[in-house]
Amino acid sequence: MRLGTGIGWRPEIAEDIARLPGIDWVEVVAENICPDHVPDALRRLRERGTTVVPHGVSLGLGGAERPAPDRLRALAERAEALGSPLVTEHIAFVRAGGPLTATPAIEAGHLLPVPRTRDALDVLCENVRIAQDALPVPLAVENIAALFSWPGEEMTEGQFLAELVERTGVRLLIDVANLHTNHVNRGEDPAKALDELPTSAIAYVHVAGGVEKDGVWHDSHAHPVTQPVLDVLAELCARTAPPGVLLERDEDFPAAGELAAELDAIRAVTAAGTAEAAPAGARAPAGAPAVPGAPVPHAVRERLALAQTALLSALVAGTPVPEGFDRRRLRVQSTALTAKRASVVAKVAPELPEILGSGYRPAFARYADCRPMTGGYRRDALSFAEHLLVDGLPDDPAARRRLTLWWRERSGPAPLAAHPAARLARRFRLALSGR
Repeated sequence: MRLGTGIGWRPEIAEDIARLPGIDWVEVVAENICPDHVPDALRRLRERGTTVVPHGVSLGLGGAERPAPDRLRALAERAEALGSPLVTEHIAFVRAGGPLTATPAIEAGHLLPVPRTRDALDVLCENVRIAQDALPVPLAVENIAALFSWPGEEMTEGQFLAELVERTGVRLLIDVANLHTNHVNRGEDPAKALDELPTSAIAYVHVAGGVEKDGVWHDSHAHPVTQPVLDVLAELCARTAPPGVLLERDEDFPAAGELAAELDAIRAVTAAGTAEAAPAGARAPAGAPAVPGAPVPHAVRERLALAQTALLSALVAGTPVPEGFDRRRLRVQSTALTAKRASVVAKVAPELPEILGSGYRPAFARYADCRPMTGGYRRDALSFAEHLLVDGLPDDPAARRRLTLWWRERSGPAPLAAHPAARLARRFRLALSGR
């Protein structure tokens, strides 16, 4: 299936996307779309023949638990509502804890890398098969960017992806910006990864911008696409002609002219590379039937669950760093997760940064320290407000009244008065509930 040149559809740039020339298709974040209320701008794109692909971010296919049936149903509903030819997700874990570890479930609020081990690959393959069986259209999975490496890995990224395709027949969404990120952060050679990939399984390609800070590359999706990322795209296009290439941008959206220039640069690289591309690899073509596999033993899922829970707890709950990890890199990752969490809460509940002003992010960072997210971003916003009010914050009485009203409108009864005994009781209940 030929997709062509596309762009990530976001409400903030919907009007620009409608006017940009040469847009063959768009990709939408699946969790941001309601099947019964597709945005008018997106509906108009569909009516004029633009293909729309839902891109999930919360399935957690690389997690130790099997994919949740309700999340799979939601992804299937969006594919059907949008008339999509395929859906995509990530090779990542996004939550940990729960029944496999007999500990409270905790959420990362972001995509985290899976260890490239036999255990993790066995679990991923079974999870992918479960998802494939539940979805009405083909599934493609994306390689992610990472700030750190797992100790004791047994495969390279290319080997890991190649065996995943061979065992499941799944398609690949190759993000060349993520290959560049892993080159800077983990010393991995993008060319080597591309050499090991089954290029015939590529459904499409992501291109995105990022920024380097203190020797760490951040896959921000909020900066222009850099030349090194375009160079990785050229490396890919020298090996195969990708069915589609898409520009991602999630924040700090530039003017339409800048978006058009980035798309033109991507088209130029794609055209130059694919003119001399080698034939697509013969291994495991896209859509190949999965190789049947025996059920993953419970002990394998349990081992992976314990490892992922220990890591995520260190990142979001302040527990000790598991042996073998780079502590400095995990500190960077922990800070990035808190910043991401604060940004999404600000979007879900924009009244909070409005009420708290410049104190919003410092206050949220203090709240999030050792308080992992357990119930999604909306619950997180309410818990943050509750935490402030229990502590008699913010100091400004007018702001505190506004925050109290906001909390009451969304939570029911007012928080307990700021009496020491009441505050102690509230903290005890919060601790018991894992919030």
